[in-house]
Amino acid sequence: MKHLNKLFKTIDKLESFVPYFERENSKISKSTIGWQIDHSFKVINGVIEVLKTAPITKKEKLSLIGRFCLAFSYIPRGKGKAPKTVLPPKTISKQEILKQLILAKEGLNSIASVHPKATFKHAIFGVLSKATTLKFLVIHTKHHIKIIEDILNK
Repeated sequence: MKHLNKLFKTIDKLESFVPYFERENSKISKSTIGWQIDHSFKVINGVIEVLKTAPITKKEKLSLIGRFCLAFSYIPRGKGKAPKTVLPPKTISKQEILKQLILAKEGLNSIASVHPKATFKHAIFGVLSKATTLKFLVIHTKHHIKIIEDILNK
């Protein structure tokens, strides 16, 4: 599972930004670095939980947008709208981010036991296989890492 190793590396990268969680740069994003990290962990943890109980009878069926984003490993900025379930709270604490970090690492360690034919239904990308779901999580997390890096460097 090459995407699983990549996902662990992206989580490590997110963790390296935790000390800067209060930083912001309105020229780059309306949100703080903490928001980017919190949102990324909420997505990872939520998707992992869905995969654990996901149906194995569905077949992967990607939308055109899903195919494009996955083929080019790219999510355009400012085009998507996060569902309420993965939106960070108004006040983001370092302790909550670190709790989610631990959950993400534990979840990824348990993902091997998830059935290989488990699927995740993304609102825009369509129905994703387990392997494609892991690839999506890598792409999504890297998308937010780029925003964080821009906040820090511009």
